[in-house]
Amino acid sequence: MLLTEMAFSILLLTCCTRESVTPEPEPQPAEEPQPTSFCGGVGTEGCNAISCTDSSIVGWAVTCTVVRGPVDIANPDGPKVRYGDESMAIGPATTNTQRAVSLGDGGTATLTFEYPIRNGAGPDFAVFENPFNNTFLELGFVEVSTDGERYVRFPSTSLTQTETQVGTNGYLDPTCINNLAGKYKVGYGTPFDLEELRDSTGINIDNIVYVRIVDVVGTIDPQYARYDARGHMVNDPYPTADTIWASGGFDLTGVAVLHDRRNQ
Repeated sequence: MLLTEMAFSILLLTCCTRESVTPEPEPQPAEEPQPTSFCGGVGTEGCNAISCTDSSIVGWAVTCTVVRGPVDIANPDGPKVRYGDESMAIGPATTNTQRAVSLGDGGTATLTFEYPIRNGAGPDFAVFENPFNNTFLELGFVEVSTDGERYVRFPSTSLTQTETQVGTNGYLDPTCINNLAGKYKVGYGTPFDLEELRDSTGINIDNIVYVRIVDVVGTIDPQYARYDARGHMVNDPYPTADTIWASGGFDLTGVAVLHDRRNQ
């Protein structure tokens, strides 16, 4: 009995005098940008939209090749969009919402220029779409290439919620969108800075010959959804099929050049 009590006393003394160790805090994941991380629509403070009449524009696309997507990607064998033609994306963009070429769901437009685009100070080119206001937005990924074979996509962000589909006439908050063409209303282009692609392989950011726009589709159906650089679904108005105008998806009105090989 005495030995047991003595052993207990030694154990108690050891526990009370042992140096207390504070556990290391668990590493916390980096916080994602909040929906107000990006600039807002035309006319709001800090908006980086490029006007189609901006004096810094040195050129516009001179050729455009469109591969039309379907009116509704959920019916891939159905009709393709027909609105507009490739000439409507060549030369200066305007404030006319009807001067556009529709790409359809997942459709593409590939444009070339009189002189290759180069990396300069600030944005190097801007892509124009035809939204009639600051919130009815149809979006597109933007890719660039030097040789027409290897394309690199600008890292885009869409923080729009993905629990509920943005409907045909739905609206988007432009402060939730970054590096996606179509962010700004007609007459104003979304700027892109080639410096962001400096570490990319297979392209020369001082010799960009091709710019490609890819419609984001916009559905949150995992079977057809498209994703931003963070792996988030891109939710925008869907379906956007217009049976009267045979339009749908991204409506391209032009691509402006801010820096090219001529003005270096």
